[in-house]
Amino acid sequence: MRIIDRYLGGQVFSSTLFGVFVLSLVLVLGNVFKEILPLLVNSDLPLPFVLKFVALVLPFSLIFTIPWGLLSAVLLVFGRISADNELISLRMSGLSTPRICLPVFIVAILLSGVCFYINSSVAPRAKSEVKQMFSALAVDNPLTLFKEDSVTKDFPGYIFYVSEKEGNILKNLELVELDGKRPVKYISSPEVTVDITSGADAFTMNLKDANVEFRDPDDPDSLRKIQHAVTFETFVINISLAELKSKRQSHNASTKVTSTLIKESIDGIDADTGLEIPAKKMSGLRTEISRRYSFSLACITFALIGIPLGVTAQRRETSIGFALSLVVACCYFILIIVADTLREDPKYFPHLLMWVPNVIFMGLGLTLFLKLSRK
Repeated sequence: MRIIDRYLGGQVFSSTLFGVFVLSLVLVLGNVFKEILPLLVNSDLPLPFVLKFVALVLPFSLIFTIPWGLLSAVLLVFGRISADNELISLRMSGLSTPRICLPVFIVAILLSGVCFYINSSVAPRAKSEVKQMFSALAVDNPLTLFKEDSVTKDFPGYIFYVSEKEGNILKNLELVELDGKRPVKYISSPEVTVDITSGADAFTMNLKDANVEFRDPDDPDSLRKIQHAVTFETFVINISLAELKSKRQSHNASTKVTSTLIKESIDGIDADTGLEIPAKKMSGLRTEISRRYSFSLACITFALIGIPLGVTAQRRETSIGFALSLVVACCYFILIIVADTLREDPKYFPHLLMWVPNVIFMGLGLTLFLKLSRK
């Protein structure tokens, strides 16, 4: 019996490790291409920054890839032993299905513990560090935020577009100045020189042949009162970095460890500011706590539903197992994402919705597993 336990447990664990490695590689590379590649193309990012970003993104990928890797492993392993009639042989020897699957559930429980540690401690700290890295990069060198042929919304109160960037020269700038969410000024310029002083609270943009359109300050919604085609040979704009600097010190629920979130949910006081947490933020805080606990159970849920699905598939092909894992994992993660989008809307009880995926898939898995056990 110990040989069987070691065989099944070892097969599932090793297959899980391989799946986690492959899936993590894909997700990490995806994040690198999304966040880092535009900066690499348009500016000289130091290699340590890129390597640190990759290291910090890894915990986020593990949140998804550990459960998904386990699900793929369970489907493949049980699909194979079912196709080879090994499962029937074990049943004929007098072993029950729950006893045969015991090592798999042990692996799932251990991996759930790992996921909880990552969700509650490692990932929040990594996310906070990533946030501070990019904020520091923006404050120290704001030019890194301007990407060629892209819209930039990183500077509060402004929306920028530039077609090209050559050193500190921006070409074909289009700028919208906002008052809250309302546009109050539109500026275009064929060439802009950016002057940055290290440690300053603002940087200067010197616009050449700037064309400026103003909305009427007393009636900004009236399109008839817009002042068109006011042209300046030179036009200077000072862009404040104060809000970007303050963001380096700010934290939200996703960047705090679980113990801090639990304390805040009990006291109703933000641990960083000492202020009372508003109702919407409190809803988001409770949802974040539920997400971490719920997501940590995904390994057990996927093991429970993966065993009967793998046996039912009865195929050797890895494509079948991967396709099943893709469908189940996507449905599970989509439900999590839907609940997360409602995190600051208390009337939908998003902290309870976070448990719906586990309730649905664990109930379905338990039903299928019991049917399998009775065969």
